[in-house]
Amino acid sequence: MTSDQIFQLFAYLLPSVVTGAIAFYFFRMHTNNEEGRRRFLLHKDSQKDTLPIRLQAYERMALFLERMALPSLVVRVAPLTKDKSAYENQLIKSIETEFDHNLSQQIYMTDECWNIIKAAKNATVQMIRKAAMSETESADKLREDILTETMEKASPSATALSFVKKEIGELW
Repeated sequence: MTSDQIFQLFAYLLPSVVTGAIAFYFFRMHTNNEEGRRRFLLHKDSQKDTLPIRLQAYERMALFLERMALPSLVVRVAPLTKDKSAYENQLIKSIETEFDHNLSQQIYMTDECWNIIKAAKNATVQMIRKAAMSETESADKLREDILTETMEKASPSATALSFVKKEIGELW
């Protein structure tokens, strides 16, 4: 084979190789695009089913945070006796019971949001315990002390509720 024949063979082969490479590139781009489209449609369909459930979970946790807020808690849970310790335990039990009732909602939330809700619950329990350590003798006086303390400080449940609202806004 002479160099002219090799050059001629190369001249015939080059357009075929270029055409094949371009066809491969476009075919690959098309399959990647189709895969992305299918993934998007699958995500869209699954979100259509899960979004209402997630919103319901956030709704329930917002309700829990509102019910756990100390002003509404002491109004809703009246002391059964004059014993301050019994009232303290009654308030804490009310929070714990409601929290346990909503425990399954954590699977629909981010870990960060769930941890903030748990921290708000624990901080509220600590505020009740701190108020109960005062020189107060009766449950009614403890109730007043708790309300007075919440007037001075930001409520942990209000902070957690604002985070929940922010996270719900990110769902859209």
